[in-house]
Formats: sequence, structure tokens, C-alpha cells
Amino acid sequence: MRVNVGQAKTDLSKLLARVEAGEDVEIARDGVPVARLVRVEPSKPGSRFLSAQGSLAGSITIAEDFEFSAAEIDAMLDDVP
Repeated sequence: MRVNVGQAKTDLSKLLARVEAGEDVEIARDGVPVARLVRVEPSKPGSRFLSAQGSLAGSITIAEDFEFSAAEIDAMLDDVP
């Protein structure tokens, strides 16, 4: 589908609905195409997080005593009323 700039300004919401439905829309100035509206595929949940995987490698360290032993946890629970 091709529309002129003026029509695109007026009918932007309608054009976006058509694009969401899978149709490409060309915007023309004086009949000459200058832009194309195309659907952007939605990203998968968590894709931004996964794309950063490994970016902090070597920047984070975990202390040797980070986790409690089973005996330490038992001792803490024994103190709970």
C-alpha cells in the first residue's frame, strides 16, 4: 500500500493497525516513495537479559564463605523460638 505524507499524518493510527496486521505501507512525497512502515517482530521475553549473558564475566567474585554449611543452618534454626 502506498500513501502520501499528508494522508499518513492524518491516518497514522489506521496505517499502524494495517502494519500490525502484516501489511507494509510505503509513504510517498509527490508520488515518490521515501519511507516504509513495516511490522517489528516482538522480542521474546527475557531476550534482553540473555543478550547480556557473560557481559560481567570476571567482574563478580563470590567469597568462599558465601554459603552456610548444613551444620551452621541447623545451629541458626535451633536458636529460633
